Amino acid sequence: MTPTPPPNASPSILLKALRREATDRIPVWFMRQAGRSLPEYRAVRGVDSILKVLQQPELAAEITLQPVHRYGVDAAILYSDIMAPLANLDIGIDIVAGVGPVIERPFRSLDDIMRLRPVDPATDLLAMTDAIDLCIHELTVPLIGFCGGPFTIASYLVEGRPSRSHTTMKRLILEEPKVFAELASRLVDIAITTLKAQVDHGASVVQIFDSWIGTLSPWMYRNALQPHLQRLAAETSALGVPVIYFGVETAGLLDDLAQLGFAGLGLDWRVDLDAVATRLGHTVALQGNLDPSILLAPTDQVLAATKSILSASALAEGYIFNLGHGVLPETDPATVAAVVDFVHEQGAQLRRRPLQ
Repeated sequence: MTPTPPPNASPSILLKALRREATDRIPVWFMRQAGRSLPEYRAVRGVDSILKVLQQPELAAEITLQPVHRYGVDAAILYSDIMAPLANLDIGIDIVAGVGPVIERPFRSLDDIMRLRPVDPATDLLAMTDAIDLCIHELTVPLIGFCGGPFTIASYLVEGRPSRSHTTMKRLILEEPKVFAELASRLVDIAITTLKAQVDHGASVVQIFDSWIGTLSPWMYRNALQPHLQRLAAETSALGVPVIYFGVETAGLLDDLAQLGFAGLGLDWRVDLDAVATRLGHTVALQGNLDPSILLAPTDQVLAATKSILSASALAEGYIFNLGHGVLPETDPATVAAVVDFVHEQGAQLRRRPLQ
């Protein structure tokens, strides 16, 4: 399916929305837009671990560009992984199919944290920056770089694998606050180094994926994480590009997160977008909110849900259409294409008046 070219297409539409400047339409891209839902992705991806695939810049660049060519979205997001910057640090990281990140020796003490050396962009991030160079040569829309947020990366390192409860992580925060503070500080350094390298090579937007931050209570967030995120926000603001911060189940933290100073705030589907836009839409650009599972429904229902999201975003000074998490592997690409076309067409109307 050939995507419908967006009306009045402009490479800067995403940047304008993130800066809460006037736009003639709503930009759209999708988390995990390059991935298992695309047949062209499955045709080239192979069976190697993603960490091995990411050592092939030409392949990573090709996968990054695939959804832009297919859908006509308003941004590309680098095909990578939040654990990629740590993969060359000799700390025993693997990404196991069907499981996720697995750490050979989980981080539980200061001695463990001493194994976490700084990232050297010239060596540790070389394949990543080479892929960015290849993408920038081809793209006519912004490239979004990204990294993992400090709590989410710390959780994988401490738990040793994905966790639903994050109890080992929370116990470390409470019982060994100095150990956690040192780990979080080093992970903020790695995040800053990674994002700077991406921007230096041409990324014009970056996103911080702190997916599991919503597992924290407001009290624990403010006492343990907020100072580290404040530093991350302050230092990434010096990069000169808009920064989006994203986590899931963050309804209880949104007011705190909006005060950090990031340009954009990603929303999952568990929050009322209209209420958030009314309360926070004049201080931070908003992104997302559509439940990824809705894309599995019949197209007319998907577009009705999309229309509802667009209407709810009306009071946000800057809004970017996206999902509340990544595209599911079983999603039909034709449905994603229909949503992109709908947002480009109906989003232009929304800039003039709310949808009815």
